[in-house]
Amino acid sequence: MALDPVGAFLNHLAAERGAALNTLDAYRRDLAEYEKSVPDILTAGRAEIENHLAALSDAGFAASTRARHLSAIRQFHAFLFAEGWREDDPAAPVKGPKKTRALPRTLTVDDISALLATARKGDDYKSLRNICLIEMLYASGLRTSELVAMPVAGIRRFPRMVPVKGKGGKERMVPLSERAREAIAAWLPERDRVEETREKASGFLFPSRGKSGHLTRARFFQILRALAAEAGLDATKVSPHTLRHAFATHLLANGADLRVIQTLLGHADIATTEIYTHVLQDDLADLVLAKHPLARRDD
Repeated sequence: MALDPVGAFLNHLAAERGAALNTLDAYRRDLAEYEKSVPDILTAGRAEIENHLAALSDAGFAASTRARHLSAIRQFHAFLFAEGWREDDPAAPVKGPKKTRALPRTLTVDDISALLATARKGDDYKSLRNICLIEMLYASGLRTSELVAMPVAGIRRFPRMVPVKGKGGKERMVPLSERAREAIAAWLPERDRVEETREKASGFLFPSRGKSGHLTRARFFQILRALAAEAGLDATKVSPHTLRHAFATHLLANGADLRVIQTLLGHADIATTEIYTHVLQDDLADLVLAKHPLARRDD
């Protein structure tokens, strides 16, 4: 039996499912919490799993967080059972907390315009990079990890569609608008000028001197928050993910087919994409209540 069952499980996820580093880190953290709360992670039973989830609840963790922890535990124990390390699967009958699906935060077209106007106040390295990041994300709906780790080689000819490797190693094609390609064309010469001064040039569109070799998700988050604050927006409501939501919501509002949006976002299940219809329905309801003449009551 492996001395490090969690490590073996993570290796399985990476090799068999093509799990990304961010996904593996999330599993590692959740299973580390689980391992600390039970006497022996290899012999833990249903009661111990349920006690662990109850402790998370008592500590104030949201239902969505507890559901994520349970998902990691279930997959871990299913792995142990499938590999013959255990003769039972104690996590299988454990019921998870009921989750209420929160509607995604999104941004208006005016919000996006304000962000871009703020980024365009400069024409230096950082400004050109930031403009390119925002234009590409809003034009394509890429996940943050997909954008920051975009290889530069496939971008140099300014294609209208670029291949992206998403969750689980699945590839899809995403579009680049004319504005996104113009932003890339402005950014590349400045990017290359700086990279030529480096001892080892990066292979990513958005380089960084950090370990990954590219701009990190956390750094992009900080950049957007700073731009949002400078633009006079509520910075707490602005993130790379809200730009992705804006891409989907604005497409849907302008008549795009839900299946097309599903493909562009890289969603495996159409139900994940359908949440944007609820966002649109709320906006339409607000519009009717505010604008329809019979919706207003005369005092």
